[in-house]
Amino acid sequence: MGRIAAIIADLALVVVFVIIGRASHSEALDFDGIQRTALPFLAGTLMAWIGFLLKKHSGLSLINGVFVWAMTTVLGILFRLLLGDTADPAFIAVAALVLAAFLIGWRAIRWLIVRNRPGAPGRPKAKDPRRSGNPAKRNPR
Repeated sequence: MGRIAAIIADLALVVVFVIIGRASHSEALDFDGIQRTALPFLAGTLMAWIGFLLKKHSGLSLINGVFVWAMTTVLGILFRLLLGDTADPAFIAVAALVLAAFLIGWRAIRWLIVRNRPGAPGRPKAKDPRRSGNPAKRNPR
């Protein structure tokens, strides 16, 4: 997965978060409503990615996921308040938990998949009987 796909995944998951939130509160799922709710959080996500691009980070590691989550949550809430919307403590807590599950979650799944691939860095290699330390197995005839 490249950076562009990761950026799109993060932005799409923020929109999914917004749609789930609006639907759970019986708010309209029209473009204007979704856009108004999503833009502060999308701005936070994009700011995190601008930082990755400037520092030449891949954005794919778990630590990068924590950074994207923190920036999305904190800046999203801040921008939301600056735009005159509300942010009750319960909303902040739910937003933080759902965004953590989404933005860190896909990276954790990716990490597990990559880590368990044969030949992945840090993964123990299959034992070669010729290198077992047993002279009888080193020089098979």
